[in-house]
Amino acid sequence: MVSLKIMNKNLEIKNPEEIGEYLGKIGIQYERWNWEKLSSEDASQEEILEAYAREIGKLKEQGGYVTADVIDINKKTENLGAMLEKFNREHWHDEDEVRYTLKGHGLFHIRTEDGDILVIEVERGDLLRVLRGTKHWFNLCSDMEIRAIRLFQQKSGWTPYYTGSRADEKFQPLCFGPSFIKNAVSRD
Repeated sequence: MVSLKIMNKNLEIKNPEEIGEYLGKIGIQYERWNWEKLSSEDASQEEILEAYAREIGKLKEQGGYVTADVIDINKKTENLGAMLEKFNREHWHDEDEVRYTLKGHGLFHIRTEDGDILVIEVERGDLLRVLRGTKHWFNLCSDMEIRAIRLFQQKSGWTPYYTGSRADEKFQPLCFGPSFIKNAVSRD
């Protein structure tokens, strides 16, 4: 289940509705979707996109997204280290970042306009839409696996613009086990 930690306020929220409400106030959309729509966790990209066609269509209408795909990252992913380097440094995009987690889990770190650091652990069933311009980074958890539907506003996909703030260096790069809070602590 999703968890939200506001690091500098030592606040943790575990209730999905409360998380959605809190994130909504800062322009981040969080929803729980029915992950049981798939007959198998290993369904093909086509089967996944077909199973979630209604939800994807609704998001496309709301956000002007023109394409959707499925990303599948695991320990066997070629050039995994280089791929993770693109995600795990603070950056922003000139379009929204939309992820619906199908398998595995990870941590989205968000740096708000007021300087708060939010740590959101997502897993199967969690939809997160991070609006363009939001400073963030992403880490995989110890299982080193995430499979997710992604939506894009441009067919070429988004480009990361790195902030160089090094804010990401103050946090553990991985979450371990069911309670990520112990492992998402600041390194200060």
